Amino acid sequence: ASQPLCIAGVFGGKDSGVSVSTTNIFLESAYFDSVSVRKTSKKHGLKTDASFRFERGTDPEMTVVALKRAALLIQEIAGGTISSEIGDIYPSPVTPARFEVTFQEINDLIGASIEQKQVISILNGLGIETSEVSDQGFTATVPAFKVDVTRPCDITEEVLRIYGYNNIAIPSKINASLGNTQRPDREQTQHFVADMLSGQGFSEIWCNSLTRSAYAIDKASVVEILNPLSSDLSIMRQSLVHPALESVAYNQNRKMPDIKFYEFGKTYAMEGDAYTETQKLLLMLSGSAQAEGWSTKQTPVTFYHIKAAVEGILARLGITAFQSEELTDELASYGVRYFRGSSEIVRFGAVAEQTRKLVGVDKEVFFAEFNWSTLLEITAKLKIKNKEVAKFPSVRRDLSMLVDKNVSFDTLRAIAFKTERKLVKEVNIFDVFLGGKSGSLPDGKKSYALNFILQDDQQTLTDKQIDAVMQKIMHNLAKEVNAEIRK
Repeated sequence: ASQPLCIAGVFGGKDSGVSVSTTNIFLESAYFDSVSVRKTSKKHGLKTDASFRFERGTDPEMTVVALKRAALLIQEIAGGTISSEIGDIYPSPVTPARFEVTFQEINDLIGASIEQKQVISILNGLGIETSEVSDQGFTATVPAFKVDVTRPCDITEEVLRIYGYNNIAIPSKINASLGNTQRPDREQTQHFVADMLSGQGFSEIWCNSLTRSAYAIDKASVVEILNPLSSDLSIMRQSLVHPALESVAYNQNRKMPDIKFYEFGKTYAMEGDAYTETQKLLLMLSGSAQAEGWSTKQTPVTFYHIKAAVEGILARLGITAFQSEELTDELASYGVRYFRGSSEIVRFGAVAEQTRKLVGVDKEVFFAEFNWSTLLEITAKLKIKNKEVAKFPSVRRDLSMLVDKNVSFDTLRAIAFKTERKLVKEVNIFDVFLGGKSGSLPDGKKSYALNFILQDDQQTLTDKQIDAVMQKIMHNLAKEVNAEIRK
């Protein structure tokens, strides 16, 4: 043919169709791949009788039978004459499905015991061959016309359909075993954190796990959909950030610029030959942290707002000890990641401009993505300890020091706690100065200002005791990181 004849398996063509003046007809009886037909039907927006049948699967062995029947009807009704032999093009014959089935599987799924002879009789009557029959089970060979029978549970359905659903007795009681609740209870913990975030003004969102291929972070591990509904839903998400950004764009385009979102969801990846799912918690902030009012001014959301939200969740779950480092991630222009050992707890920061532009968000957005599964594993190992509220006052001492630029606050805090485990209760940072271009600090140095909270549960601390502790801390800071105390 010099031009298209039809849309295969979906729609016939005008020029290749039959009209009242047609005298010569070429009959084609074809089998089409169900996945291909569904994609074509979806792409062109055509739902026809042909597509309805082919996309659900047909019998490839039926093409010759159907062709002969059509030719016979034309001959009988219209007085036609068959003028050629049948040309059968079938290069790769379909192999019948063949798999093992056990009688125990059938009885367990039905909930009743059916005699083995009756099971075999029903299947043979439906055209399903049974071989290698034993007291345990058999091998089923399914004919090509039963396209929906591919697994042992499908065999059970076939048996039950003939046996009769009404013949299955309803038991007078149901036995069930009570499983032990995991500690911590996953759902209860999730509800607890969700309630806390909702109380802080966050709104929960649920985004689609299917997303665009343009959002793929690691293309080597991306999970692709074999039969996507559209090009915008062609892969499983590798991060919760992109779908949430689409929600941000949707709201900001409708004059709702102030965003406080959270979402519990899964990310998906391909590792070797196996698929993996990871439970995550996402926080997303944008716009103003506080609405404008007669007594307040609009305060734009900053990195420290998302940091406060992150540390609030960790503190509420009892996770106070962790390490931190600068975040290097294509999703973030800058940020921090918290981890314990080799396990990452959370990463948070500002969404990179190129990531925002990909989704169509102009304003700055901050995000935090928790590894929720890791959080639950950590909280499961935590032990709750109760102690009496301290009766004696705490004391604050401040230190300002010069250290190398590569020395982090976490390092300084760890040295302080290692020096005095009993009396040092808190170490906080209230100022950092890098010097900039002013030359007020030596090259390669930065200034930290820290406060130390000291307290004894048994007595009021004296100045002598406090000075002794601070001297030890200053000595160890100078020894381990070459800190210079500023006076």
